[in-house]
Amino acid sequence: MNFLAHLHLADNSQTSMAANIAGDFAKGSIEDFPKHLQQGLWLHRQIDQLTDSHEITKELLSLFPKSLTRAAPIIIDLSFDHMLAKFWDEYHHQTLEEFAIKAYDAIDNCEALPEKLVSIAPRIRQENWLVAYQTREGLNQTLAAVAKRVSKPEIFDGAQECVKKLDTDIEIAFRTFYPQLMAYSRLWTRNTPAEYL
Repeated sequence: MNFLAHLHLADNSQTSMAANIAGDFAKGSIEDFPKHLQQGLWLHRQIDQLTDSHEITKELLSLFPKSLTRAAPIIIDLSFDHMLAKFWDEYHHQTLEEFAIKAYDAIDNCEALPEKLVSIAPRIRQENWLVAYQTREGLNQTLAAVAKRVSKPEIFDGAQECVKKLDTDIEIAFRTFYPQLMAYSRLWTRNTPAEYL
């Protein structure tokens, strides 16, 4: 899952949105981070672990060509965010635009976030990354931007065409898996280890 899904799952489980998205930038032991971030970081890691190990995700990965093996997990994360944004009304009572403002405000108002997140937060808001996921063009722009940030951009060659080809498979996988993840996120929240509360 990528930014939008982590923020949505945080809202769904009534945990800190900023802390959950911080999980993409927070390395090392959770105990090394401020207390107000710990539950969200822990939840983020549970979500990533289940997503990476789930049979639905593994089956979807197997549909990608060998040339995209290294990039496929990232492509799936971004594609799932696209599916969530595309069918947003089915998963949240607010509009995506309203939710995005709420998320951006949560990030801006949270203290002691990882430095990298703080540095890109203005761009996330200015370029309205969360709403951009709704369109195929927005997804393609995100895939291109991510490719530029990795040490070997060529691992993303053909990603946009592949995602278009696998569109139905990705949608089926997302629609099957995401409701489970929503339920798990609420369950994990109730069972967060005491040391992270």
